[in-house]
Amino acid sequence: MTDHRTRFLQLALKANALRFGEFTLKSGRVSPYFFNAGRFDSGAALAGLGACYADAIQAHGLDFDLLFGPAYKGIPLATALGCEYARRGRDLPLAFNRKEAKAHGEGGMLIGAPLAGRRVLIVDDVITAGTAIREALALIGEAGGTVAGIVIALDRQEAVDPAQSRRSAAETVAIEHSLPVVAIATLDDLLAFTGESAEFSTQRERLLAYRAAYGRDAQH
Repeated sequence: MTDHRTRFLQLALKANALRFGEFTLKSGRVSPYFFNAGRFDSGAALAGLGACYADAIQAHGLDFDLLFGPAYKGIPLATALGCEYARRGRDLPLAFNRKEAKAHGEGGMLIGAPLAGRRVLIVDDVITAGTAIREALALIGEAGGTVAGIVIALDRQEAVDPAQSRRSAAETVAIEHSLPVVAIATLDDLLAFTGESAEFSTQRERLLAYRAAYGRDAQH
């Protein structure tokens, strides 16, 4: 694993953003792990996370000139990434959306830098069903921006509907919209991490069983 993947998983465990156990997901599946980016809830944790995002983006060579954070979790994530880029000497414009249009003041759905003519990188935590990402794509297009790619923290590499397709939510979005989707880390990385760690090695069998049941085809 590359350094940013290991750093991210260590940071997520320290922040309690990544936990092992039994968790019933919105889909009804019982997962042996759970990821909640909302637990990156301090300046230091967000700064570390922003650095992991920046390193993952650099590793994939994405070309963009504006950061967009979908409401709500994407907002602090894109902000943290923007601050990390500024620390590295690149000052990027930043924008995000509201969940509901504002009828007074500046109004509308969008806040921050104008999107028209910009190559936009969407920053979010995960892609589960892809609904929030599709809403963001529509908003960016309506505002005159061009989406250059999507970066997420964790790709569960999990089939949305195994009965229909073994394609993951991230893969589905990437194919449907012809966009690169970059993750700091994936379920594969988590499996490698637990395999190398004496502390978490006991979690590996449960993760493998979950992947066998719900993982995308490429992992079988």
